[in-house]
Amino acid sequence: MVLPQPATKPTLYFIGVTTGKSSIMKVFPEWAKALNLGDVEIKGIDLPLHAPAEEYRKVVDFLKGDPLSLGALITTHKLDMYPACQDQFDYIDPFAEKLREVSCFSKRGTQFRVHAKDPISSGLSLEAFVPDNFWQTHGGEVLLIGAGGSSLAMSLYFAQEKFGDNVPKQITIANRSQPRLESAEATLKGISDKINFSYIHGPTPADNDKLVAELPEYSLIVNATGLGKDAPGSPTTDAVQYPKNSLVWEINYRGELIFMDQANAQKEERNLHVEDGWIYFIHGWTQVISEVFDVEIDGEMLTKLSEIAINI
Repeated sequence: MVLPQPATKPTLYFIGVTTGKSSIMKVFPEWAKALNLGDVEIKGIDLPLHAPAEEYRKVVDFLKGDPLSLGALITTHKLDMYPACQDQFDYIDPFAEKLREVSCFSKRGTQFRVHAKDPISSGLSLEAFVPDNFWQTHGGEVLLIGAGGSSLAMSLYFAQEKFGDNVPKQITIANRSQPRLESAEATLKGISDKINFSYIHGPTPADNDKLVAELPEYSLIVNATGLGKDAPGSPTTDAVQYPKNSLVWEINYRGELIFMDQANAQKEERNLHVEDGWIYFIHGWTQVISEVFDVEIDGEMLTKLSEIAINI
């Protein structure tokens, strides 16, 4: 890992694995103009999957100590960075504390602040394509493939009391590594008395195929593994059979997206709604930009920023 040089203008960072391939590098300068942020820039910091703790700590030390480094969006590393750097944070928002993850760094005065924005951004994304009263009307289940930060955030979103009885009665989290699964179970313990959570160890795509096939109609299946973006492949095989009338969400918007291709192959036959990660990308970034630059982004401005991104 090579740390950036000290910033010469107000700078937002993107901490990920292959940040240079992200559309945000071209999109952000245009968004900055629309938001009147002034002379600002974005830089990427790439780290390998599950990087050593000392590398995460070096990144935080750099960001804390560099006056013009205003904040960052974190993908992929959000669960690993929190325990490695927790003692370096001055403020931890309630979602970050509950999920033990960090998806956003910001500064207010002398405080170095950390946030978990995914429960908000994933919720806004789900609300854009899940029909009203979907769970109460149809009784489907949710299968989250992957036990990382995105799955934890979606679980926390679904468990909010404001939804009353319009929640999935069953959420299954499947993951290929047992330790991450156990960590997810410990994090989510007791978050809802209306949703039953199951944690399934599935080391192979064929294991996930079986879980998908066992779901009732009108379910939601999510690829929250990073496969297709951070690493090649799909968490399911080409033999996967989706339940009819279900929602399939590929939360990635770039990469091979084999998972999405597999769902699209059954879209008409099984009457599936297949969603990519574009709306998630928009909400994820605008939530962080809003926090880092202390600006409000909603309504017409959110629509404008989405149109800008689509046209780049």
